[in-house]
Amino acid sequence: MRNVLIVHGVGGFPEENWFPWLKGELEGIGCNVLVPQFETPENQTLDEWMKVVDKHSAFLNENAFVVGHSLGVPFLLNVLEKYKVKAAFLVAGFTGIAGNKFDDSMKTFAQRDFDWAKIKANCDNFVIFHADNDPYIKLEKAEEMAEHLGVNVTLVAGAGHFNSATGYSAFPLLLEKMRFFL
Repeated sequence: MRNVLIVHGVGGFPEENWFPWLKGELEGIGCNVLVPQFETPENQTLDEWMKVVDKHSAFLNENAFVVGHSLGVPFLLNVLEKYKVKAAFLVAGFTGIAGNKFDDSMKTFAQRDFDWAKIKANCDNFVIFHADNDPYIKLEKAEEMAEHLGVNVTLVAGAGHFNSATGYSAFPLLLEKMRFFL
C-alpha cells in the first residue's frame, strides 16, 4: 500500500480545494492518504509544522508520495531534507521570497538555503505544476525550483493558484502524473 501525504498552504485545511477529491481517488486505488491540519496562519512556523509530520514519521518511507500546495511546497522541501520518499508533486510552489502579503509568515519555510543535493538524494521523482496566471506565486519561482531539482515545470493554462476559486475542486492532471509512478 502506497502512503501519500498531502500538505495544504497558508490558511488552508484538509477539506479545501482538490484535496478531498484526490484523497478519495487515491484511496479508491488502494493508497493510504494523510491530509493533516497544520497551524495557520497563527503559529505558522516550520518548527510547528515539522512537529506534525514528525508524529507521522512512520508514514514517510521510500515508497511514499508527498503532495504540496503553495506553502506546502517549501515545507515539503524541508521535509525532504530529513525523510526519503519515492515521489514529490509540487503545486503552485516557490522558494525564497514569494513576493506576496504572506512572505513574513512564510519566511521560516522558504527564505533559507535548501540542501538541494540532499533533497534530490531523498526523492527520485519530482513533478512541478504551475499556472500561467497564478496571482500569488510568479512562474519564475517555479522555474527556479525546477532548475534546482533538474526537472521541467508542467505549465497549466488558466489554473490560477490551483484552488477552488479557479475551479480546482478536482485535479485530474495531478492524479494522472501520480499514476505514472504507482
